[in-house]
Amino acid sequence: MRFRFNNIAARVRRDQRGATAVEYGIMVSLIAVVIIVAVTLLGGTLKETFNSVQCSVKGGAYTAATTTGGVTTDGSCSK
Repeated sequence: MRFRFNNIAARVRRDQRGATAVEYGIMVSLIAVVIIVAVTLLGGTLKETFNSVQCSVKGGAYTAATTTGGVTTDGSCSK
């Protein structure tokens, strides 16, 4: 009986499939958090960059967005 218990306990210690799945789950969730934070922090800057590139491709000059008296105006493209 004791041999059987030791044999089962040894098999359980060697089997780490569940632990590996948990580790992958934690890794995926941390990567998702990093992506969400990066998009939140860089979202406005990326929008301005893409608008500038779009304007340049069209052959115009891009004027960045401005804030005056609490009112924000969008960037504009002029030729």
